[in-house]
Amino acid sequence: MLDTVRTILIVLEVLFSVALIVVVLLQSGKESGLSGAISGSNTDTYMGKSKSSSLDKKLASSTKWIALVWILLTLALNVVK
Repeated sequence: MLDTVRTILIVLEVLFSVALIVVVLLQSGKESGLSGAISGSNTDTYMGKSKSSSLDKKLASSTKWIALVWILLTLALNVVK
């Protein structure tokens, strides 16, 4: 019974690890970097910024929740050992 629970927890942790990696990689950077500051490229329109901002907020929220579940799964795996 304990081995089954441990296996389920390991599978869930792997799935949440991959999800966390994907969500973090999908997020855009907070700054455009030095090249954007030098060239002064500001090609964002109002609608583009609005859509991007809402997507960034959803991704940031998802990151927090997935990370919380991942931490809880890690703690549960340590208890089950």
